[in-house]
Amino acid sequence: MAGQAQYEELMRQFSAFGAVRRELGRLLPSDCPSASAAVLTLLGRYGDMRMSKLAELLAVDMSVTSRHVAHVADRGWIERSPDPADKRSRILRLTPAGRGRLDELSRQTCQMLAERLSDWSDDEVVQLTHLMTRLRSSFDDCRVTHPEPRPPTTLSLERSTDRSTRTPAITK
Repeated sequence: MAGQAQYEELMRQFSAFGAVRRELGRLLPSDCPSASAAVLTLLGRYGDMRMSKLAELLAVDMSVTSRHVAHVADRGWIERSPDPADKRSRILRLTPAGRGRLDELSRQTCQMLAERLSDWSDDEVVQLTHLMTRLRSSFDDCRVTHPEPRPPTTLSLERSTDRSTRTPAITK
């Protein structure tokens, strides 16, 4: 197992990774902030879905998801239609304009990564991708909430089953 010094260095690298995220964010057009890009990316990857599923994949509250969805819908990048199984719900789907925007964002991001990582071998890029996927998966295992311990009572031997309903983003 890694020692404290290694974890401290890892924390410093996480902090420094913000510069990479900011650089990638600068690629995004002003009308397509990172949250909008995430909505388009998830719909492009997983296809049509309910807003509740999108909220789970984004790992954010429904009210936050609603704002993101409104932003991309106002630009004509997605459409919202009634869910045939539940008229109270909406099914979200990319429009041709949304697909075009997503393709352009993907092209620009891949081009930047190719430029910045031009001195990396293909194996190193694959290894980084694998390790980042594994890291994300390790944090997915932490989604169980732990309630405050209660003093034992003689009247109740119940066990707490309080678990978070939040589902993390799935990566490929």
